[in-house]
Amino acid sequence: MEFAEYTLRRLFKKAGAKRVSKEAIAELKLILFEIAEKIGKEAIELAKHAKRKTVKEDDVILAAKKP
Repeated sequence: MEFAEYTLRRLFKKAGAKRVSKEAIAELKLILFEIAEKIGKEAIELAKHAKRKTVKEDDVILAAKKP
């Protein structure tokens, strides 16, 4: 089992799931990567707006809060 799959399975279990299908884990993985990509792109834009090349923690936090 891949690291990400193990981690996602643990998240499901922590949330109360007794059993989790491989398909459910795969779908959650895709969704989370899409969300992370969206946040990453927005964080890059925030850093550029601040005339920086380095994306900082605050950029990521602000990007994650955007609707």
